[in-house]
Amino acid sequence: MASLFRITSNNIFRPSSRSFATAVQKKVASKSEQNTHFKITLRRSAIALGERKKETLVALGLHRRMQTVYQVHSPEAAGKILKVKELVEVENVPAKAVRSQSEQRKERKASRGYQVQGTKLGELAWETS
Repeated sequence: MASLFRITSNNIFRPSSRSFATAVQKKVASKSEQNTHFKITLRRSAIALGERKKETLVALGLHRRMQTVYQVHSPEAAGKILKVKELVEVENVPAKAVRSQSEQRKERKASRGYQVQGTKLGELAWETS
């Protein structure tokens, strides 16, 4: 069967037939932005699984559902991911997309909904001398 997509000179996937005219066009990652890390998110719980699977999750740094960690591309990390592939979601991301735990927490935190302009506490009578 012939390929449904062809790569053009400007690195955009284009449909090779008119029936795929509504297909989404994706850009290929540029060479200056190489994917260097795995973004691993624990989607399923490991409660009913064996100790080996639980230990593998701990070795990856995953402790609770919906937690996300970043691991550098390595054979060791890839092997651990394959051991628990049914439980995790994995994406390849560039180094600039890696977020620390505190950065992830700040991104999740909702805004306060207001902004403090100043206080009148400094103008009280007992504080002025």
